[in-house]
Amino acid sequence: MSVPFEMILFGGALLVFFSVFSSKASDKLGVPALLIFMVIGMLAGSEGIGKIQFENYALANFIGIVALSYILFYGGLGTNWTDVKPVSAIGVVLATVGVFLTAVVMAVFVSFIFGMGWKESFLLGAIVSSTDAAAVFSVLRSKNITLSNRLRSLLEFESASNDPMAVFLTISALLLITTPGSTPLSLLPKFVLEMGLGFGFGIGFGWLSVKIINKINLDYDGLYPVLLMTLVLLIYSISSFLKGNGFLTVYIAGIVIGNSRFIHKNSLVRFNEGLAWLMQITMFVALGLLVNPLELVPYILPGILAALVLMFVARPACVYICTFFTKMKFNEKTMISWVGLRGAVPIILATFPFVYNIEDSNKIFNIVFFVVFLSALTQGVSLGKVAGFLKLSRPIEAKRRYPIEFERVEGINADLFEIIIPSQSAAVGKKIVDLKLPSESLVALISRGDGFLIPNGSTVVEEGDVFLALGRDSDLAAIQNIVNQMEEEKTEDGSE
Repeated sequence: MSVPFEMILFGGALLVFFSVFSSKASDKLGVPALLIFMVIGMLAGSEGIGKIQFENYALANFIGIVALSYILFYGGLGTNWTDVKPVSAIGVVLATVGVFLTAVVMAVFVSFIFGMGWKESFLLGAIVSSTDAAAVFSVLRSKNITLSNRLRSLLEFESASNDPMAVFLTISALLLITTPGSTPLSLLPKFVLEMGLGFGFGIGFGWLSVKIINKINLDYDGLYPVLLMTLVLLIYSISSFLKGNGFLTVYIAGIVIGNSRFIHKNSLVRFNEGLAWLMQITMFVALGLLVNPLELVPYILPGILAALVLMFVARPACVYICTFFTKMKFNEKTMISWVGLRGAVPIILATFPFVYNIEDSNKIFNIVFFVVFLSALTQGVSLGKVAGFLKLSRPIEAKRRYPIEFERVEGINADLFEIIIPSQSAAVGKKIVDLKLPSESLVALISRGDGFLIPNGSTVVEEGDVFLALGRDSDLAAIQNIVNQMEEEKTEDGSE
């Protein structure tokens, strides 16, 4: 019996609506929102109350590739290179060697316990080898916990950059299974070529994208998000066609774009954040729809064992090995090893074996379900307690939200800066006009206590004020220098 088109639209919209609404519940429960999305998909599936029949793994795979492109692009777009640069070396090691070691440890376990062939075992290990940054930090935010800037930057960089390696290992394992005579050694040149081209294309396409966005001068602002959406797909497809790693390319391009100046940056970043969330919701709901609870029963024990090995053996082993020669403390290494939540990527990769007609596809998919589900549930719920036990947690600082924004447009070389007036600054008690700020800068707004005020030259500066100043980079440096000099002057005056 055919289903009316309107009902398909209604059902899809309802699933997304409940998924978005359930994100509020995740804050209360302290579990990743993505886990709730998965449960919603299961409830809507063929064995749930929704009775939706969805078994098209090829379509799920296609949607997954598109979804992963946008998820990785936003991961790069939100990466602050200034924060990441000091930890980039160890992050790259964890994202490559660490992912490989995780896949190998899991392959040994799967082959020994489940009796699967080594190629199939490595395939399963590769699928679950990468982590999910979004799940980790959504849980930490829900518990009002944050980590040190160094540790947070490392975890974000590793989680966002290890997906291309997991994709490469998964495709390589599939080629080893389906291509007679292929060996792991024969795939090494492919790895070097894909990663090298992917990295190079990412830098080049990222730079070119910034130029296009700034120079195209569209008549309608609403077309800029459409332009960036299109560029992401073009970047992925061109890189993949030219034998580069398309996922690495979109991630690197995201870093280049995110750390550049371009018009409508604030609105475009927010748009892509929403798009990335939509892609993750889509994949987790799709996983729930694809899962048949009755078929899961035979895989309960294997799935639990695989999840436990991943959480307590494979992930810690790879982290301690990769960070052995670093100066990181033991509690930091332990935290990194526990921050190994699995997310949307293993779900997407679990559809690949069906596309390649692998014999153990159903077995692999069901085990991956348990790994993702138990990882999100166990590690997600306990992250806050583990961070506190290791003495690595600190309260989240409230982020100021301002009633005005500034979008860079062609023809103006300025930006909006946040400048905090220290309590010991000699600026306190003086009028803004007496501070002798750069002539081409403007204090557009002052955040004072819980409110805001629009200043003029006669406004008196108070302790704890936060200036929202409009100006060039050199203006920001000049204002900060003025404040620093005033601090010194006040100290000298007080000592006389």
